[in-house]
Amino acid sequence: MEPYSTEPVTLIEEVFPQDTNSYNTLFGGRLLSLMDKAAGIVCAKFAHREFVTISIDTLEFKAPARQGDLIEVTGKIVFTSNRTACAKVTAWAMSKSDWTKTEICQGYFFMIAIDSMMRPIPIPQFSAETDEEKADWETAKGIREHMLSRKNK
Repeated sequence: MEPYSTEPVTLIEEVFPQDTNSYNTLFGGRLLSLMDKAAGIVCAKFAHREFVTISIDTLEFKAPARQGDLIEVTGKIVFTSNRTACAKVTAWAMSKSDWTKTEICQGYFFMIAIDSMMRPIPIPQFSAETDEEKADWETAKGIREHMLSRKNK
């Protein structure tokens, strides 16, 4: 079984007033929702399957996004196991005044492929080829192993 696509997925959204707190910065939950959506879409595009989120690695909110900024969220497949895909998702805030981009968050989203009865199903496998892909693979593999060791305790 071959992957359908290994291309990343990019979503762009504007930060509107309803997306912000009293400091006019983006709610963390709103950003997390966008990142989770990008992860789900890139996994579905990769395997031509439906996916649900099973785990998200620790996210660090590095900088705020402000009302009026554009949020660019990019997800790419970095790891697979029999039924699980991991997407590395990075978010940037873009100021529309000068189009500068600032990375605001990054995380690893683990998704499991499911059938219409919500049962796990097999997926194609990702092959890391570049040094960057191999490094991301090892990072995701380590996160998954840690997650599984906690589950088995």
